[in-house]
Amino acid sequence: MQEPTGELLRLLSSDPPTVVLTGAGVSAESGLATFRGPGGHWEGRDPMSLATPEAFDAEPMTVWRFYDWRRTQAASAKPNPAHTAIVDLEKKLSNLTVVTQNVDGLHERAGTAEIIRLHGSLWTLRCTVCGAEREDLRPALHPLPPGCGCGGMLRPGVVWFGEQLPRESMGKAQNAVRNCRLMLVVGTSSLVYPAAAMPQAARAAGAFVVEVNPERTPLTPMVDEHYDGPAGEILPGFVSSMA
Repeated sequence: MQEPTGELLRLLSSDPPTVVLTGAGVSAESGLATFRGPGGHWEGRDPMSLATPEAFDAEPMTVWRFYDWRRTQAASAKPNPAHTAIVDLEKKLSNLTVVTQNVDGLHERAGTAEIIRLHGSLWTLRCTVCGAEREDLRPALHPLPPGCGCGGMLRPGVVWFGEQLPRESMGKAQNAVRNCRLMLVVGTSSLVYPAAAMPQAARAAGAFVVEVNPERTPLTPMVDEHYDGPAGEILPGFVSSMA
């Protein structure tokens, strides 16, 4: 367990407005694939080539089979110590906002009370005809592709490559980023925009930015402190320092 040092230790004790931005690395510690880098394939396909509106239009059944597999994997995964530590931070800090790029629902299952989902949720289904949305927590859907009561086809309620982020979620996240004094960037590659721009915006507004990642990212040279290691090992140390 790695405890914070210097300015971060002082900040945590002062109860600052805080944003925690999480990415796929947090879910990877629960055994979920990140799909970036070597070996990131599903049935011989590049998953990122399936996560597009064009792929869904051309091969809806293939895309749905992929997302049904993702739902099954997410349902079998368990929140890890990083998820739990974020819940603990939320309890200790009076103004903490969790912004996640993850769609697996593990933050919610861990007990995070307030969360902004930038990229939607695997557990949301959206009609391609009438636009109605509903939550469905079944690990596997039947039949595929699922249908809406209006007769239209449902799609996963996630943001695909080439799509805009939900306006409401993006607005809430940007407002939290502009007003935070501390930002923890946890387990994200800092490659996917516009989320990747948020730490820079926070720092430009005067926030202290901390990166927690076992690897260096494009953000690393810009942060105030970098903690090298898995979030599940480092974040519990942040919590214990506040006891």
